[in-house]
Amino acid sequence: MAPQSRSKDILGLTGWLVTCYAVSAVGALATVQAQPFYTQMLQPSWAPPSWLFGQVWTALYTMMAIAAWLVWRSGGFRSNGVALCLFLPQLALNGIWSWLFFTWNFGLAALSDIIFLWLFISATLLQLWRVRPLAGALLIPYLLWVGYAAALTYALWQLNPGFLG
Repeated sequence: MAPQSRSKDILGLTGWLVTCYAVSAVGALATVQAQPFYTQMLQPSWAPPSWLFGQVWTALYTMMAIAAWLVWRSGGFRSNGVALCLFLPQLALNGIWSWLFFTWNFGLAALSDIIFLWLFISATLLQLWRVRPLAGALLIPYLLWVGYAAALTYALWQLNPGFLG
């Protein structure tokens, strides 16, 4: 690999990691004060412990960045604009969920957001898969986790109408 190409790849990967981790940070800001709120709510028996969320999301954001980078390396926005342009709004939907749920306590809005997020992830996964199957495969855990999170959002909204309007 030529030095210029290697530098471009490293810069590209760094850019996608920064983009994904920036969205993660925006979402995390909404959860700074979330622990008391979350622990006061009635939880379904299948809810994971709160300490697990940060670890899972770190792994998922890393896989998301690598998936986007793999597709970006295969021709950038010019060749893979649909796939990469679907990737960006799903990131935005992801980042806003924590604010809807933890900061503003909008249960129905958070549920609506996560349903749209799941749909955007599905479309993104299919488009990434068409370009690089590995890139699509890297989003499968994300899709599964968001499906689980959607069910959890619904359950928490139903169990806690006083907390989540």
